[in-house]
Order: sequence, then C-alpha cells, then structure tokens
Amino acid sequence: MISMTGYAYEEVTSEAAVISVEIKSVNSRFLDLSINMPSFLNPVESYFRGKISDIIVRGKVDVNIRLKELQSDVEIFVDENLAKAYGDAVKKIACVTGLSDGGNAMQFVLNQPGVLVSNKTNDAEKYKAMIEPVFNASLEKYLADAKREGQNMKKDLEEKLSKLEECAAFFKQWQPKMENAFKEQITTKFKELLEDKVDENRIMTETAAMLVKYTINEEIVRLHSHIAAMKDELKNNPTPGKKLDFICQEMNREINTIGSKNQFSEVGAMVIQAKDALENIREQSKNVA
Repeated sequence: MISMTGYAYEEVTSEAAVISVEIKSVNSRFLDLSINMPSFLNPVESYFRGKISDIIVRGKVDVNIRLKELQSDVEIFVDENLAKAYGDAVKKIACVTGLSDGGNAMQFVLNQPGVLVSNKTNDAEKYKAMIEPVFNASLEKYLADAKREGQNMKKDLEEKLSKLEECAAFFKQWQPKMENAFKEQITTKFKELLEDKVDENRIMTETAAMLVKYTINEEIVRLHSHIAAMKDELKNNPTPGKKLDFICQEMNREINTIGSKNQFSEVGAMVIQAKDALENIREQSKNVA
C-alpha cells in the first residue's frame, strides 16, 4: 500500500550537464499526471510519462525535469556567398562615395542576418539516456517515501477496522437479547391488558411480527462480509484505495439500517462507535492509492 502524497528530488552534475528531477504528488480520485520539461525534451516525454503511469495509479502527480548542458553541441556555419556579397557592397559604396568604412565593414557584415548560422543538434535519445538514471533515482526515492507513509496508513486502517469488527460482534451478541426483550415487552403488554387470559400463540405471532420489522440479522451478516472483504483488500491489494471507498459505502448502509431499527440504548451507543470508526476508515482511504 502506498500513499498518494509523496515527494522526491534528485540532482546530478556531470561534465556534460546538470540534470534534476523532482516528483511530488497530492490526493486525487484518478491519476492526474503533469510533466514539466524544456521543449527540446518533448520527444521523450511519453517515455517518462509511461514509467510514472505504470507505477502510480492515483493522485495528482507533478514531475519537473531540468537539464542544463555544460558542453554545447552548437555548430556555426558561415554563408560565404552572402558574406562576400555584403563585403562587395560595402567596398562599392566606399568607392562610389569616396568615404572610408572607418574599419566597421567587418562588423557590418557580421551583423547581417544569415551570414552566421548556428545549428544545435537536439538528440532526444541522447537526452533520454542522460536523464533516465536521475529520473529512476528520483522515482525510487518517491516510492520509498510513499510506501513508508502507506504503511502508517495501513496500520491505522487495520486498527479502525478492528474496532468496527468489535462493533459487529457486539451487534451479533445482542441479536438474541433483542429478540428476548421484544418477547418480554409483548408478554408484559398482553398481561396488563388481558391479565390471565394471555394467548401464548398470539404473543408468538406479535413477537414474530416485531422481529420482522426490527431484526438486524441480515445487516449483521452483510457487515461481517464487508469487513472480511476489506481485510482481504488491505492484505492482498497494493492499491486498494478505490475498492476501500466502495466497501465503506456498503458498510455505511448496513450500520445506518441497524441504527434505524435499533430500540436499545446499548446498541445505539455501539452504532455511534461503528460510525466513528467507519468515518475514519473512509477519510484515510482517500489518501491511499
């Protein structure tokens, strides 16, 4: 299990370049990946985007890749024909006017567009090879940070789930007590009204009708099933965030139904504790990838 929040920064300086990679993320329902890099690295963006999306499934992830070359591959070319044409023009003007160029002819020619042409070779594969070790180191740091936080979250989730399991066990223990309490209430009511003419069959019928309305047995069975499913997700799924959120919705439905059917203060108090534990689980699941 990993957290959706994490941070890592790696920088390496070599004879050829200074390269830095920063990865940071916050919570998001889906993967929202943004990669910021110099435009000349655009041909390799999809490669690094794929490496991130293969590992990170949820979260708003910002990746900043910086590369500053210390050795330039720029080549300078001289357009000899154009330079000669400008030089001849300067000489002709000097001859026609009888004016000296004052030693500025060379500077004039150099300043004309197209005389000197620079050509920089942007080799995307070369840049990818330079960046990849730094990127991998930063990604490894990020995952270590996210996993460390994820383990803390898993421990907290397991503690809250254990509390929820205690509540479910309490509800199960109280189910027969509730049935007996309903029967006693109905028997007392009938005795008050009919005294010695109490019909046992009528008591059983009324008790059965009340149990149909207020029994929580089905809700307890489903709640135990959801708890087992969540335990399995925490144990076996490395990215359980979305599934945990869904299971929380199902648990909430069962606990609310138990609360609405409840007629006893002891059960009501445990319903409150169950809701509190579930809310903590739900909030924590929003931080899990």
